[in-house]
Amino acid sequence: MTLTSFGPANRIKRSAETHPLTWRLRDDGEPVWLDEYQAKSGYAAARKAFADMAQDDIVQTVKDSGLKGRGGAGFPTGVKWGLMPKDESINIRYLLCNADEMEPNTWKDRMLMEQLPHLLIEGMLISARALKTYRGYIFLRGEYTTAARHLNRAVEEAKAAGLLGKNILGSGFDFELFVHTGAGRYICGEETALINSLEGRRANPRSKPPFPAAVGVWGKPTCVNNVETLCNVPAIIADGVDWYKSLAREGSDDMGTKLMGFSGKVKNPGLWELPFGVTARELFEDYAGGMRDGYKLKCWQPGGAGTGFLLPEHLDAQMYAGGIAKVGTRMGTGLAMAVDDSINMVSLLRNMEQFFARESCGFCTPCRDGLPWSVKLLMAIENGEGQPGDIETLLGLVGFLGPGKTFCAHAPGAVEPLGSAIKYFRPEFEAGIAPVSAAVPPLARPIVVGA
Repeated sequence: MTLTSFGPANRIKRSAETHPLTWRLRDDGEPVWLDEYQAKSGYAAARKAFADMAQDDIVQTVKDSGLKGRGGAGFPTGVKWGLMPKDESINIRYLLCNADEMEPNTWKDRMLMEQLPHLLIEGMLISARALKTYRGYIFLRGEYTTAARHLNRAVEEAKAAGLLGKNILGSGFDFELFVHTGAGRYICGEETALINSLEGRRANPRSKPPFPAAVGVWGKPTCVNNVETLCNVPAIIADGVDWYKSLAREGSDDMGTKLMGFSGKVKNPGLWELPFGVTARELFEDYAGGMRDGYKLKCWQPGGAGTGFLLPEHLDAQMYAGGIAKVGTRMGTGLAMAVDDSINMVSLLRNMEQFFARESCGFCTPCRDGLPWSVKLLMAIENGEGQPGDIETLLGLVGFLGPGKTFCAHAPGAVEPLGSAIKYFRPEFEAGIAPVSAAVPPLARPIVVGA
């Protein structure tokens, strides 16, 4: 799959005015190293932030821009920054970049890190200045070996240029940055599990409160932001709040642009920087080119495996959090997947739930036992051995594992696609229920939970 920000037939011209994240990309896909990055206005925003802006002004600018987290949760970034303590006596604070991109069907952060590593570093540098953090970590998915090489080289380039380390830009401000590769757990995408893993502990989510802004890495105030979120910061500082807000389409209450994509059996699978508020139909038809010849769109997910399925008639929804919520699910990461008419939904859901069950940290009972239970039921239905009541049991699990019922958001995200699949494609599940005469009495039918 090509990682690209071009539009269909390369007809979309990228510019700093319309594509703040991707206008610096090279046409050959090679990384933009320091000299080229600086020739393309790189680190100009950092110089402005250090020379002309008070630290609190940087926080307020980001808050006023309406920038929200791009990892899937969509929490306002400036509000999150504002939770960091104001007490000047707390001289040890941390900034963490969540680069543990393990959501199935999501690869947007990978493109930024591999091809524009200095954009992330500049975003972290400005953020560190605003938050008064003296040390930062990029917590990187271990399988992203190319991104690790490119980020480490970019860090060394920035150090040599005086853009990281001691007395940055003569300001008296110190900031060290490290690339930390994880061991490969989906749950590390949850910020407190990421913190535990960085500390060398088991990657379990922590109880909140206290929140990381108060008690984070090694007990110190910590801010955790996603890669794409941090990469938006330089453009906001350089070009201002009004310009940034103007990028989104009318009707969207999410500001700026978003890396969006489509995968599956579409003609032109890829990744594009588009304004919030673009319709899913534009993304699917104009950019992804629609389905390949011989295939028909059956359903689609708007933003990763943890979002609910939608039907072709939902393609007119606008791609922003509120727009996708109107049709019954979440935007998530904004990278959609097309499911074609050759796919059996029971098999697809069994595969998804196996992944989520395997990646559960095992801390809380609903997630630890409920997800494997759903897998066993789906396997039985897939093999035509489902029993009367199994679909109702699955729907019960969707409720028991929903928002607010588990320690973190892993299980709610895992069962959201299951609930939507049964809602829209229940006959496919019913087809796997064995005839009543062949049914095993419920009490005689063992279900070994958690095996």
